Amino acid sequence: TAPMATQGQRIKPVAFERADLFRWAGRDLHDDLSDAYDALHAAPAPSTDDPAAYVYRTALNAQVASERVRKAVAMDPKVAFPNSGLGNQLKMVANMIRAELPTRVYYVAMGGFDTHANQSNAHDNLMKQFADAMKAFQDDLVATGHQKRVVTLAFSEFGRRVRENSSQGTDHGCAGPVFLFGDQVRAGLVGAHPSLTDLDQGDLKHAIDFRSVYASVLDRWMKMDSKAALGQAFEHADVLVTRG
Repeated sequence: TAPMATQGQRIKPVAFERADLFRWAGRDLHDDLSDAYDALHAAPAPSTDDPAAYVYRTALNAQVASERVRKAVAMDPKVAFPNSGLGNQLKMVANMIRAELPTRVYYVAMGGFDTHANQSNAHDNLMKQFADAMKAFQDDLVATGHQKRVVTLAFSEFGRRVRENSSQGTDHGCAGPVFLFGDQVRAGLVGAHPSLTDLDQGDLKHAIDFRSVYASVLDRWMKMDSKAALGQAFEHADVLVTRG
C-alpha cells in the first residue's frame, strides 16, 4: 500500500515489495487475457479525444515503467548491502537512482520500533540495521556519482515516553528525532537535546516543529511550494547547506 505521504492530486504513486511483482499479471492467468493485452499494444494509438486513448496510454506507460524498473533493480549494486528488509529496499532505490529513473521521491519503511517490552536489546539491533543499511546506501551513491543528487530523510511515526514501563520497554510518546543524510545536509545536531526532567505529562517537549523540516526540504531541495503541501507556511529548519 502506498503511504499517504506519497499521494498527490495529479500523480499516483507506484508501490511494490519486490520489483518482479511490478508487472502485468494477466499473462499468468489465461491466454485470452494475454492475447487481448498484446493486441492493445499492437493497435494504433486512438486520437486524444477518444476515451480509449486514456486506457491505451495508461497500459503502455505502465508496461514501459515496469520494464524500466525491473531492469534497473536487476543490476548488481556497486557495494554490498546488508540482507535486511531496509537494506534490500535501499538497494532497489539505489539501482533506480543509478538508472536515472524520473522518480523524484522514493519511500521505504522499517518496522519493529514499537518497543513496549524488552526495549534495550531490540532497539540496539534495530538501530544497527538502520545504520548499516544507510551506510551502504550512501556508499553506493558515492560509488555511482549520485551523492550530490540525493537527500534522505528518516522519521518515525511515533516517539517513545521517557519512563520505562513494567515490561522493560517504553510506551508511545510524542517528540522524537529526525535524521537527514546527504552531501547537502548541514552536519551536526540541529536544536537542543530535550530535557529528561522537564516533561509534558511524561512526554518529551519538542523544540522544532517537524513541519519546518519538511518545509526546508520541500522549498530548498525539491523546489516545491511547501505552503501548498503543508497547508500553511512554516519557518525553515536550518538542516540544509543548499539555499533556495
